[in-house]
Amino acid sequence: MRLSPEALVIAPILIPLVAGALQLFLDDRGRKLKAALSILSTVALLIISIQLLRFTHADGDISEGRIAVYLLGNWPPPFAINLVLDRLSAMMLTLTATLALPVLIFSLGRWHKAGVHFHTLFLLLLMGLNGAFLTGDLFNLFVFFEVMLAASYGLVLHGSGLLRVKAGVHYIAINLVASLLFLIGVALIYGVTGTLNMADLAIRIPQISETNYMMLESGAAILSVAFLIKAGMWPLSFWLPATYAAAPAPSAAIFAIMSKVGIYVLLRLALLFFGHDPDFPEGPGAQILLYGGLATISFGTVGVLASQTLGRFAGFSVLISSGTLLTSMGLVQTEVTAGALYYLVSSTLAISALFLLIELIERGQNMATSVLAVTMEAFGYQDEETEDEEIVGVVIPRTIAVLGTCFAACAILLIGLPPLSGFIAKFVILSALFNPDAANQMTNIPTVSWWFMALLILSGLATLIAMSRSGIHAFWVPPADAVLPRVLFIEILPIAVLLCTTLVLTLQAGPVMRFMEATASSLHAPQPYIESVMHAPRTELPQPLKATE
Repeated sequence: MRLSPEALVIAPILIPLVAGALQLFLDDRGRKLKAALSILSTVALLIISIQLLRFTHADGDISEGRIAVYLLGNWPPPFAINLVLDRLSAMMLTLTATLALPVLIFSLGRWHKAGVHFHTLFLLLLMGLNGAFLTGDLFNLFVFFEVMLAASYGLVLHGSGLLRVKAGVHYIAINLVASLLFLIGVALIYGVTGTLNMADLAIRIPQISETNYMMLESGAAILSVAFLIKAGMWPLSFWLPATYAAAPAPSAAIFAIMSKVGIYVLLRLALLFFGHDPDFPEGPGAQILLYGGLATISFGTVGVLASQTLGRFAGFSVLISSGTLLTSMGLVQTEVTAGALYYLVSSTLAISALFLLIELIERGQNMATSVLAVTMEAFGYQDEETEDEEIVGVVIPRTIAVLGTCFAACAILLIGLPPLSGFIAKFVILSALFNPDAANQMTNIPTVSWWFMALLILSGLATLIAMSRSGIHAFWVPPADAVLPRVLFIEILPIAVLLCTTLVLTLQAGPVMRFMEATASSLHAPQPYIESVMHAPRTELPQPLKATE
């Protein structure tokens, strides 16, 4: 029996929900059974996500993507709680599952034993992420958003520790404020429109009277603040670097996609609700995204240069990624959006791999010594004894060689150097910005595009400086009290898989970019999405047998 794609749409939510709930009935000492159940569930998620992604291709025809709608309870739209699968949601589902499996395998080395209920929290986080990408109404977006956050609270605090608890308390407080803003924004929007179905809102918003439109804009603005906090836009991003640096390595690695939830929702709702307005690109909403994104890139660049630990460096790299995506969204150009989607996938994979790698690199280092070494370098201090010492013929251990190679690959991806996918993503974005056909003449290119290009180059240069400095101290001249880290194969394999995935993204850049271009086109022209949701057919129930006379 083969299930239809419409029936499979709910599977990415049900699988982690059921598997996570079952693990609550298992004793925490039976971690092998829990680990096996978690891995099987995540593998199933990956397989189903790939099948759903293939479904959106419409049998390989990128120009005619298909949309699947699942009506829970078989209620008619717009009253039904609906799940909607299109190119963008299928891409995010696949990216989530692609990250989750290596991260989960990495945690089996040591982290899943550092506290209780790790696997349940991890699976519930996947459920919240998948639900947020699939839901078609704002209220259930809030529900899945809260499930995701509740699970992330436990994952941030997993393994305890004073620094982790301090960062976790700040993280919880900030996200509770974001949840409150979310509810206020949803209430205002519902009070004006009378619906929370996204497709129905897209139909009703252009019909709102001028007297109520200000209330609608206020609700949309408050709702946007909640997601900008999650996306990490400056100045709402002060919590992110410290929290991600303090979180356990598997938690920080999967959190790399949590910041993209805010990006996903803003991209989806902005174009769906206000994309019909020809003045939207010049309106306050798009301008806030544009200049807020530029400020976020600038803040992340300064933070990368100032970071004295790899954990904080990775946290600020998340901000550079978010700023690049927010700026691309604020430009409201289909070609730029396509490049931004490619960049989203590439940067998320690279940052996730970096968080896992940092834990292995720092395992054999004394953190106080590392911070002191960076500080001494900043003030130009050199030890005369070590300066004159010449070391010849030192054999690089195999573990250090593997870690160094992975570190170099992460650096190339985040800097945006050729030939990997980080360079392709930035090249596509800049090509769209400075395409004479799109801008008619080079002199008509707006000033903000030049600022965007300059910041992309400067952020790459800052990343190059910071990673070169960290790489030298970690691999070339490690501290005297450093020991060779004990790295398990089950820990280095997930990092290699994530980096190989970026290599596949590079080798298949042509087909992937065509998919991203089609996805961007459907986002900027959402009428098929609206019609698919509003005209989704209900399931025909079998008729009861009539008694024969």
